[in-house]
Amino acid sequence: MRPTLSQVCSLNSPLDRDVEDYAAGKCDSLELWLTKVESYLETESVPALQRLLEEHGMNAPVASFHGGLLTSQGDARRAAWQLFAERLQLCQLLEVETLVVACDVPHPLTATDLERVRHSLLEAAQLAGPLGVRLALEPQAGAAIGNNLQTAVALLEEVGSPHLGICLDSFHYYVGPSKEADLSYLTTENLFHVQLADIGDQARELASDRDRILPGDGIVDLQPVLHRLVEIKYSGCVSIELMNPQLAQIPALQFGEIALTALRKLLGLASP
Repeated sequence: MRPTLSQVCSLNSPLDRDVEDYAAGKCDSLELWLTKVESYLETESVPALQRLLEEHGMNAPVASFHGGLLTSQGDARRAAWQLFAERLQLCQLLEVETLVVACDVPHPLTATDLERVRHSLLEAAQLAGPLGVRLALEPQAGAAIGNNLQTAVALLEEVGSPHLGICLDSFHYYVGPSKEADLSYLTTENLFHVQLADIGDQARELASDRDRILPGDGIVDLQPVLHRLVEIKYSGCVSIELMNPQLAQIPALQFGEIALTALRKLLGLASP
């Protein structure tokens, strides 16, 4: 398993500072936050970003996240798919292997939504595959469909594309309807990415992304997840993904050191 830090954890920090400070804390694997990358590219070039990553020995195998693909219609759908195509091109240029796609199907679920989801997943995979990009579908706890691992895996199996897999986000896994038994649906072939986070002592129904804290600091039992990763010999990225505005105030260097230490300990990896 490859310990990885998501840029969203230090959302207030400039992209170049993320790279520099995370690298100084011995992190060599970064989950790009696409809106931050796009802001950086408003004034800098893709080659400049490539040089920045290379100079600090930083790889960027994963990028997050793209939403609005599955059931949007009209102008919203055209905008979402245009941005998706642009982001796929960007991922190819940056040699990003995996792009996280949110299973953000809104309520209420209509009779045609399920077929629209299947069609959208197939179309997305057909666009991503030729560019060498895998799509990791992330179940969203509040989605009308695909809010749990069992259903998300079933959707992917119906599409049947090798370019589609699962992103397991421990936050959505815990606060949503997934059960521990659903972890058995994860395999070496279909698990493309893992994101870890914890929450404090509060009702799951009230938890939001703002409540994410470092894994191991809260009440989420991550051991079944970790056991399954070991069981299937998962060798991909395991990232910490926090959208906590209070933690975002911590300087990237300090946060990176603390987070990477916690992650390596959780994964049973010795310090580098």
